[in-house]
Amino acid sequence: MPKRAPQPSVSELDKPEHVFDRAAELFRVMSAPMRLKIISCLCDGEQNVNYLVSKISTTQPNMSQHLNTLYKAGVLSKRRDGVQIYYRIANAQVVTVCKAVCQQVQQDTQDWVSP
Repeated sequence: MPKRAPQPSVSELDKPEHVFDRAAELFRVMSAPMRLKIISCLCDGEQNVNYLVSKISTTQPNMSQHLNTLYKAGVLSKRRDGVQIYYRIANAQVVTVCKAVCQQVQQDTQDWVSP
């Protein structure tokens, strides 16, 4: 059986430009601490705006603005039930990235504080 030639290593820089553009946009959207808190709160499942305001210290208009930004970026999806609007995670990859970064930051902070 003939040997196969080794496959050339694919550099991360060989990805199409739109991949980097989309990644940068997601990082921009997730760069606000309030949005990270919202994502974290929605990891347990769909919630309405009133619930989110009760869990995260902010005003309803500010919460709605952040939810709208996350929705437009495709991070969240929403549905209406009467006068209530319910939000849920639409992009599980964002949750994975968010959790990984927050866990690493927490670990780094503990390592830095511990003797």
